[in-house]
Amino acid sequence: MTSEPGRPGVDRPDGRGRTALDRVGRDLARNPGVVIRDVEVTSDGWHVLRRTTFDYRRADGTWETQQRETYDRGNGATILLYDRSRRTVLLTRQFRFPAYVNDHPDGMLVEAAAGLLDDDDPETAIRRETSEELGVTIRQLEHVYDVYMSPGSVTERVHFYAAAYTPADRTGAGGGLAADGEEIEILELSFDDALEMTRDGRIADGKTIMLLSWAALHGPFAQPGPARGVPTGHH
Repeated sequence: MTSEPGRPGVDRPDGRGRTALDRVGRDLARNPGVVIRDVEVTSDGWHVLRRTTFDYRRADGTWETQQRETYDRGNGATILLYDRSRRTVLLTRQFRFPAYVNDHPDGMLVEAAAGLLDDDDPETAIRRETSEELGVTIRQLEHVYDVYMSPGSVTERVHFYAAAYTPADRTGAGGGLAADGEEIEILELSFDDALEMTRDGRIADGKTIMLLSWAALHGPFAQPGPARGVPTGHH
């Protein structure tokens, strides 16, 4: 028995039905100091690893050839749900093997709800993930920012959101999708406790620390400061 000719994900469909994975990035021309020479697919699993060769013009005008590997898992979205009146937030806890294998004590990370966009726009995706993971029906969304979380090697851009919730908005069971291997614990924490957990290491997830810090500095739990230019000390 012979295998089908061609490279999966390039000349013929891979396990997810994708082809031409080596074409991504070849037509980039927004930066005149970067000229793409070649794109190779080095792994075509659920997500895609590519090796790109390009010419790069340095500040002194000289050109050099560089190679970079990029991990493409698509873009994602994350959200902080907060109850301002009760001063609480809704977070999740689940097992993360990459953290476990890299020195986390048990791999059980406390996080803001999040997920990949797949084929949805960011707002649709985060409403879906919030329902699946937390069992909450979101009303009004607030866009916080869009962030490249690991730009040295991962292409993913994460869309950050926040939304108010009340106990009445918890309309489903949450917990994630068992068919996707998810087993997600829902945590309702006081905001002050959650913020303290970012300081002592019990919360070690980047997106969650960013959202909790935003909530403390600029968001629903920000404290009004003194008027600009008004001295606060004694003379």
